[in-house]
Parts: sequence; C-alpha cells; structure tokens
Amino acid sequence: MTGDTAVERDFEVVLVLSGGNALGAFEAGVYEALHTHGLQPDWVVGASIGAINGALIVGSAPERRLDTLRAFWRPNMLASMAPWLPSAVETARRTSAVAWTAAAGRSGIFGPLLSSLTAWPDTQPSLFETNQLGATLARLIDFDRLNAGPCRFTATAVDLESGADVVFDSRHQRIAPDHVRASAALPVVFPPVEIEGRWIVDGGLSANLPLDPVMADPPARPTLCIAVDLLPLCGPLPTTLGDAASRMQDLIFAAQSRRTIARWQAAYAARSDTRMSLVRVAYTEQQDEVAGKALDFSGSTIEQRWAAGQAAGMRVAAGVRAGTVAIGATGLNVVELCE
Repeated sequence: MTGDTAVERDFEVVLVLSGGNALGAFEAGVYEALHTHGLQPDWVVGASIGAINGALIVGSAPERRLDTLRAFWRPNMLASMAPWLPSAVETARRTSAVAWTAAAGRSGIFGPLLSSLTAWPDTQPSLFETNQLGATLARLIDFDRLNAGPCRFTATAVDLESGADVVFDSRHQRIAPDHVRASAALPVVFPPVEIEGRWIVDGGLSANLPLDPVMADPPARPTLCIAVDLLPLCGPLPTTLGDAASRMQDLIFAAQSRRTIARWQAAYAARSDTRMSLVRVAYTEQQDEVAGKALDFSGSTIEQRWAAGQAAGMRVAAGVRAGTVAIGATGLNVVELCE
C-alpha cells in the first residue's frame, strides 16, 4: 500500500476518538477494520486515550499504523486471547488486573502508585507520573509526519486554571509529545502538563467524545465522521457498589456525548451547505468489565476489547458498502451503531 489513503474517495473520512484509558484498545480494533476496508482517515480528532491513539495513527506511515498501535497496546504479548473463563473467574482476573495496575502502573505509560511524589513539584499533585508516556510517544510516533503529513491531527484538552477548552491542531501549530500527554492528563490520577505557560489537563473533562472541532469546521467535501465512544449510555442496573461506581462514570461521560450530538443536530437543521454523516460507534459489549475497568491493561482484556472494536469497525465498513450509511445527504445525518 502506498500513500495515505488506500482508495480514491469522493468524501472525507474523519475519525473522532473518545477517552477511556485502557478501554482505548477498542478504538485500535475499530481502526484496524477501517484500515482494511480503505476507510483510512483524512482527519483524526481525539481526547485523552483517543488523542494518544490518534497520534499513533497519524504519526505513522499507513503501512506501519497497525504495527504502531500493536506496539503501544500489546508490547509484551506472545499469545492471542486467553480461553473463555467462567464469569466469576473472569471477574476475579479483571479485578486483580485493575489492582495490579493501580499499584504497579503501566510500563511505558505511567509509573507505580505515588511515583509522582518523587517526579513532580507540589504544584502538580497526582498519583502517577507520566514522563514515560512522553518517551513512548516520541519513540513510536514520527512527529514530522504527524505535523506535515496529509492527515490532519487534533487533540482536545482543558486549561486547569481557567477551565477553558484547548485545541491542539496540526493545521495551526506544531504538535509535540507533551501536547498529546496533556490531552490525557486526568487530574488526580495524572499530573497536568505545562504548555506555553498554561497547565493543561484531560480533554475528556469537557467533552469526552470531541466532536466540536469537526462540527464547528466541517470539511468542504461530503464527510463520513466515525465517532468511537468508549463509555456506554445504556447499561444494566448495578447490583454491587463496584457496578454503581462504574455506571456513574459511564453516565457522566456518555451523557456528554448525547448532549453534544443533539446540540449539533439542532445547529445543522437549518443548514444546507454541509453534508455530514455521523456514525457513532459505542463500546457496548461491557458485560465482563469491572469497576476500575479503565485500569485493566491485562493482555487478555486488551485482546477482547480490540476484537470487539474490530467487529464494530467491520459493521461500519459494511454499512458504507451497502449504502445504509448514506454519505452526501444535506445536513447532519446521525447513525447509532450499537449492539
């Protein structure tokens, strides 16, 4: 494969990736399916782990993108998905994985619990240091390609002091590892990152599914916007305190997505100058996930999330081929792709 797109198209592809920490393996799976079917993006917008995945994609040659994503998500894996386990055993495995990550950190992304105490001054209180994330990004990503290549990259964040939304866009400024790290700097867990004198934190605090940059400045050509949402709006009633805590997190972030989409549908209703098809791909297959799921980086769980994302991406590609995802109609046409 040569070039940054697999096939000639008469429409733009924009990929919007939400936050969710370890759940982001689902996004990598979605991308693999899109890549396979020639739906490589012309623009990637991300918040938090979505910004990290987006930078890994945009900052790699097309033929290297999947290898780059695998190097980030599966650096030590020698085998594929573990065999099916009984529900109680699987829950115990995942819970143990969360506890291990909380204590030991995730090599290449963040250090052990309280590692920040020796790495950061008092002005940057947090549980984990993320210096190593910056080093990982610098090693895996070609930032010259990310900044000057044909695929546009945007990461969203928030100013910790003013609360203002912050947008880092390769079209308007040079992006470096710290810009990406700042987009994923969830307060308390990870330290803020200083960018040009401002302390910047996770974009997911404002809009976990960062649609605003695309909707406010849509491409001139008809556009297929594929928005990958890692936290589900709908879910079963909680039966434990852990379930309740996990469900609260889902609702806080997924409700943002619902309101954002509704707001832009209303804004586009009176417009005739834009042709945008928005496909929201939600990670809904979370019946095996546990409280603290965003810290479960275990190999088996990453494989399962990646596979679920790949299946969802295949459904998007099938919808485009079959014409059920219509591209080119006037206005904003929303398709919800959920199980």
